Amino acid sequence: MQIYSLLQRGEFHANYCEDFLVVEPISKEETVIAVLDGCTMGKESFFASALYGKILRKITKKWYYLDFIKIDSKQSVSIKSIMKELMEEAIKAKNQLGLDEEEMLSTLILGLINQKTKSAKFITIGDGLINIDGRLKEYEQNNIPDYLGYHLSENYEDFFENQQQKLDVDHFKNLSICTDGIFTFQHSSQKKIMIENEQVINYLLEDDEYSKNPNMLERKMRILQNDRYLVNTDDLAIVRVVQR
Repeated sequence: MQIYSLLQRGEFHANYCEDFLVVEPISKEETVIAVLDGCTMGKESFFASALYGKILRKITKKWYYLDFIKIDSKQSVSIKSIMKELMEEAIKAKNQLGLDEEEMLSTLILGLINQKTKSAKFITIGDGLINIDGRLKEYEQNNIPDYLGYHLSENYEDFFENQQQKLDVDHFKNLSICTDGIFTFQHSSQKKIMIENEQVINYLLEDDEYSKNPNMLERKMRILQNDRYLVNTDDLAIVRVVQR
């Protein structure tokens, strides 16, 4: 299994990239992937996505260590248990730092990949895109996305049960998760080479050119910018998983 990732600041964001991504093993057979997009209208919107992402990294490191030393082997990791820990740790951070709700606003696509069974489970809070072998699952919320920070005070069992944006994938060869920056490519100069947004998505998420290069997505982005004169105007985070 090969995992590629890309974090790219958008042209319309002068100071900070508000997106964040996570790729971390959580056991010998499973990997957690995530992309997060901070709310531009929130306070210091880069902070929330980075905070949730770093909490996820902390969670994965704990579980990976327990798996390595065979402690709590009866406990199983799931999307539900990871989300529960994420929200519990986020509440602690919010209280300890005295943060407002506006400082905790970020979308999230969270995935748990099993490289042995080539399966995956996802939950999405807010908007974004999941690609499974060319089948696109777009979560579009008309520019008024849901944010994880809105739900921190809710009963967790009720919150998780009420989430409609869950997805199970039994088997895949090529899978990607992206923030909504994937839809914001525009020409950066008067030298316009006609290319549809669907072609950009296919080039980044399906095309195998440069797949032997671990920095494949960064190389593709340079080609889009330098040869096609295309730039993403909004921040973009991509995690792409390819089975070998």
